[in-house]
Amino acid sequence: MKTLRLATRGSLLARTQSQQVADALTAATGVAVELVIVQTRGDQITDRPLAAVGGKGLFTKEIEVALQEDRADLAVHSMKDMPTDDVEGLTIAAIPERVDPRDVLIGSRLSELAAGSRVGTGSARRAMQIAELRPDLEIVGIRGNVDTRIAKQQRGEYDVIVLAMAGLARLGRGGDVTEILDVDRMVPAVGQGALAIQCRRNDRVTQDLLEHIHHPPSAVRAACERSFLTAISGGCSAPAAAHSWLDGDHLVAVGVWSDDQGPMRRVELRSDPMHGVALGRELAQRVRT
Repeated sequence: MKTLRLATRGSLLARTQSQQVADALTAATGVAVELVIVQTRGDQITDRPLAAVGGKGLFTKEIEVALQEDRADLAVHSMKDMPTDDVEGLTIAAIPERVDPRDVLIGSRLSELAAGSRVGTGSARRAMQIAELRPDLEIVGIRGNVDTRIAKQQRGEYDVIVLAMAGLARLGRGGDVTEILDVDRMVPAVGQGALAIQCRRNDRVTQDLLEHIHHPPSAVRAACERSFLTAISGGCSAPAAAHSWLDGDHLVAVGVWSDDQGPMRRVELRSDPMHGVALGRELAQRVRT
C-alpha cells in the first residue's frame, strides 16, 4: 500500500505525538506513514488569548482542510482542541489509549504559594478551579508552547504555571512537574490526554487500518465528555470542564461549571457505559441547575 500522509501541527508536542501514532500504526499494519506539517491559525496568533480570537477550532481547521483537499490521508489532533461539531466529509476514525489526563503545576506546590503569587494559565477552566482552591492568588494569562511556557516560569514571569501531564510525558519532561492536581481538585479539560485521529468519511481503507490502534474504552469516555461539552456550550460561554472514567461496570463522570452569578458548581454522576452520551448530557444539565 502507498505511504499514508499524516497531517499535524508543527509544534514539537504535535510532531512528537503524531510520530508516536505513526509508529504505532506502522507497527500494527506494516504501512509506512509520513508527517505533513500544517500551520494553523492558533499557531500563527500567539499574542492574544485564544478565547479572544475564536477558541476551539484554531488548532484544527487548516488541518481538516488538508484532509478535505486530499493533501493528507489522516490527521492527529489533541482531543481537547477539537470542536464537537461535525466536519463535512470527515470523521474521527480512531482514539488510541488515553494517557494521564491530569493537570500539573510547574514551579511550586499550590499550598506553598504565598498570597498574591502569579499563576500562569491561558485556560478559563483552569483559572476558575485555581481561584476556587486559592482565591488569594493572581491568575495571569500565558501563551506559547510547552518549552516557551516553562522558560517564562523559570525567568520569574510566573511563580507557577499549569500544564497538562499528557503533553509533558509525551515530551519526556515529567521531571519538571512540582505537583500533580488530581481530578478531585482540578477537573481536566474534555478529552485531555486523548488523541483523535481524523480521516475522510469515505476512505474505508484508512479507517480499516486505524481500527488496529483504536481503544474502545477511551472512546467511550471521550464520547461522554464531548456530549457534556456540546450540551453545556449551547448559549453558554462560561468556563466548564468534565472528566470521566470507568469504575468496574460503571462509567463515572464529573463536571464543573460557573458563571458570574455564583460559586463554581461540581456534580458527579454514574451510569452504564452504554449510556455514556446520555450521561454527559445529564451532567451538563445538572451542573447548570
